Amino acid sequence: MNINSRHILGILFIWLTLIAVSLSSRYFIPIDETRYVTVAWNMWLRGDFLVPFLNDHPYSDKPPLLFWLMNMGWAVFGVNDWWPRLVPFFFSLMSVFLTSYVARLLWPSSHMVARMAAVILFGSLLWMVYSTATMFDMMVAFFTLLGMVGLLLAWQRPGAMGWLLAGVAIGFGLLAKGPTILLQILPVAVLAPWWGRRPDMDWRRWYVRMLGAVVMGAAIVLLWAIPAGLRGGETYQHAIFWGQTADRMVNSFAHQRPFWWYTLFLPILLFPWLLWGGIWRAIPKLRNDHDNTGVRFCLAWAIPVFIAFSFISGKQVHYLLPIFPAFALLAAYGLGKLETVPGRAARAGVAVSVMLTGLALLLVPHWYNPVKMAEWVLHIPAWTGVALLLCGGILLVWKTGGMEREVWLSASVGMAMVLILHFSVIHTAGLAYDIRPISAKIKALQDAGVPLANDGKYHGQFQFAGRLRQAVEETRANQFAAWFDAHPGGRIIFYVRPGDKMPLGHADFVQPYLEGTVGIYAREALLPPS
Repeated sequence: MNINSRHILGILFIWLTLIAVSLSSRYFIPIDETRYVTVAWNMWLRGDFLVPFLNDHPYSDKPPLLFWLMNMGWAVFGVNDWWPRLVPFFFSLMSVFLTSYVARLLWPSSHMVARMAAVILFGSLLWMVYSTATMFDMMVAFFTLLGMVGLLLAWQRPGAMGWLLAGVAIGFGLLAKGPTILLQILPVAVLAPWWGRRPDMDWRRWYVRMLGAVVMGAAIVLLWAIPAGLRGGETYQHAIFWGQTADRMVNSFAHQRPFWWYTLFLPILLFPWLLWGGIWRAIPKLRNDHDNTGVRFCLAWAIPVFIAFSFISGKQVHYLLPIFPAFALLAAYGLGKLETVPGRAARAGVAVSVMLTGLALLLVPHWYNPVKMAEWVLHIPAWTGVALLLCGGILLVWKTGGMEREVWLSASVGMAMVLILHFSVIHTAGLAYDIRPISAKIKALQDAGVPLANDGKYHGQFQFAGRLRQAVEETRANQFAAWFDAHPGGRIIFYVRPGDKMPLGHADFVQPYLEGTVGIYAREALLPPS
């Protein structure tokens, strides 16, 4: 893919460092990561790899590819905590190399663009953060890139290989996270006459083959969905065939995030690049080259998806990850067109933001508010703030002497931010995000035959961490008395948030949990005496 060995070693160093820091500084974070690994754990326990389960019910929110990959690793290495966390890392790394390959397909004469695109992508704050997250979006990003490779090959070369790749990308993208993959790939395919102007191209045949790729992708996912629907029952059938599309779209519009929400957060999501002056110098070069096939291809990739997700009110930052490679490609191409290398003044925005973040880490413990903040913020180590202040200072004075070195320097600052935030926030939070101690206690109570219930909706957060073999019941505060009457000697897992009233008595076990605490309580601790 025409990345020289030095760049490969640099990317692998960042990748391995992220793995080491992530594995050593945190556990699965409730409630999303813990829920997904619990679904995979239930697959393992049941020996049923067709229908995912959560709390003894079929789990239809996500397709099974991530859960299959977790179980495949466990089949080889045994059940462990680290394998599920490596899965997104592998997709992240493969996506970086695929981005470089897409650059070579779009601009075959520019090896520098291919190298810089890989570094810009991997050096983006959000990309690095979600490379460490046991979620689905890195898989979607990878299959989106695979689909883009397929479209470019279909456009450049005769034969079926490109469309076969596109069909595989759609099929496995559907197995990764459902129909969102269609939104990522199809706009580029539909807009091909605009970005890929070729007088010898039969565009009617193009659209027929595009439809064939979609049918192929649908056939791949149906190989799982049809037997899974038959086994899972009528409700599960409706959920995977209809709820993944229409129902989810309807529910998404019920959330209240404004149209401009993504735009507002772009400087953070794409940190450090939108705060670096070099990118803003490169933008006019893109405008001057608006007829360039590669520029148009990336615009057709990024803009329709960004607009669509902006209109859908259910917004999460990681939904945009599959279009990050398009940004990296455009940025690298524009930077490659600059006649002069941006100097130290261009780094001022990045340096100031890094130093302000460091200052905030130093001051947050002094701003502690017990009603609004978790107690762990008092223990944020001062060295993390000092380290970011030093990073910002170094960025202002460091000399590079080349465009690629400037890109690497900014990417290194983004990496430093991620690593330091891991230690300053997640590692310091400790048990607030590590539910293994209470999960072990729940396991011991279950083994002793003690009935257990969860206050409110139970997301399966303790199942895998405690290697529980049965789900915890759900109950509500107004049902506590009835539940204890039906389960003498039982215990309820109860959550206390900042500002909440504390239970009446002592807990059997208590630990920090997110912004508050979680404990295991007997009847006399939760209910007033009758």
